[in-house]
Amino acid sequence: MKRLIVVLAAGQGTRMKSPLAKVLHPLLGRPVLTHVLESLRGLEASRILVVVGHQREAVEPLLVPFGARAVVQSPQLGTGHALMCCRDVLEAEGPAEVLLVAGDVPLLPVDDLARFWDAFGTSGAPAALVGVRLPDPSGYGRLVRDEGGTLCRIVEEKDAGPAERSVREVNSGVYFLKVPDVLDHLQGLGRANAQNEYYLTDLVALLYKENLAFLTFDAADPEPWLGINTQAELARATRALRHRIIESWMALGTTVMDPDTAWIESGVSLGLGVVLHPFVKLCGNTALGRGVEVRSFSSLTDCVVGDETLIKENCVLEKTVTGPGCIIGPFSRTREGTDLGPSVHLGNFVETKKAVLGRGVKANHLSYLGDAAVGPGSNIGAGTITCNYDGVNKHRTVLGERVFVGSDTQLVAPVTVGDGAYIGAGTTITKDVPAESLAVSRAPQKNIRGWASRKKAPPKKD
Repeated sequence: MKRLIVVLAAGQGTRMKSPLAKVLHPLLGRPVLTHVLESLRGLEASRILVVVGHQREAVEPLLVPFGARAVVQSPQLGTGHALMCCRDVLEAEGPAEVLLVAGDVPLLPVDDLARFWDAFGTSGAPAALVGVRLPDPSGYGRLVRDEGGTLCRIVEEKDAGPAERSVREVNSGVYFLKVPDVLDHLQGLGRANAQNEYYLTDLVALLYKENLAFLTFDAADPEPWLGINTQAELARATRALRHRIIESWMALGTTVMDPDTAWIESGVSLGLGVVLHPFVKLCGNTALGRGVEVRSFSSLTDCVVGDETLIKENCVLEKTVTGPGCIIGPFSRTREGTDLGPSVHLGNFVETKKAVLGRGVKANHLSYLGDAAVGPGSNIGAGTITCNYDGVNKHRTVLGERVFVGSDTQLVAPVTVGDGAYIGAGTTITKDVPAESLAVSRAPQKNIRGWASRKKAPPKKD
């Protein structure tokens, strides 16, 4: 039978107390919904429908990489209403098994999910759900069973009495439904509840009254089945996913000196022999080559780092590409558009932006290279800056091969310095420098003998 997936992602998530829709909150560099869709990709389903509503203009682009179709729920009148919005699409698909999940469950265990789905497919039952048992079930709908142990209804916490609140078996929000079998029962859902919404959970009682079984699958570990409803739960999910990712990289040979302080986001890739010191942060789609070492308190976002590169302490790298064998830091910052060739050295308090540095370039101290191209073998002295902004436009500085730039030099762009040229310390370059030339702009030095003694002499008395 055809298999379909419905993801509910239309709600605001009021308990998050945030202007951002719940499924858009970042979780290790990606929205929560992206993690859910990524996990569902491992299941064999012919179509994924995502019910959207609140902030749909920001949610819908997340569906494109997964080939998912958006179904609009407006207004948002509960989980039962969300499934009603999908009815026409589901009926057009013909007989099918539908997996329905919330868009706020980023840690779904796909292997268990697939096993439960297979069991549901052979059960003959029209519907099933995954239940979990919690020491503290606060906030979740309780599974209420009859004397024979059959699931007869689900009571949301806001509608539950004292006896029902004492139940520790709760609804995970993961359902398996056969269509069109259950679709006709949707018209029996009402809104006589604390939320004034159509609860999908009421489907259990409707089927029970008709002696139709609503199966339950027991989750051995409750944590990965539970959705994110509060900021505290988002933090717990982040911690769980972070440790899962770190442990997977360690299993592949990455040295993580302190797993409790490392931060590795989902899109990161690491080559063999990578070494990460405590308090390292790797974000976005950062890729580290073989043997890269990143020392403490350095942060890399969307970077590609060449083999055997050393990134020392307290560096911030953003949208940067490095060749192999570079040495960066400590206290270096590379911004978007930085492209470092092999064996480049950037030292303390050096900043680059849209800078292309050739093989072996050295800028070891206190310099800014913005909108610049520096040829192989060039040396940038301490305190050098490219003056790339004239108040209106940005301009480019081009240095040839083997250029030696003395300390405290200002390169006022647009300007070009030829191969092998020397620039004396303290020089302001406003014109192009020919190859193999020496450029000096400082004023001649003047020594005034005896000046210091006269300055310090006591004033004469009248």
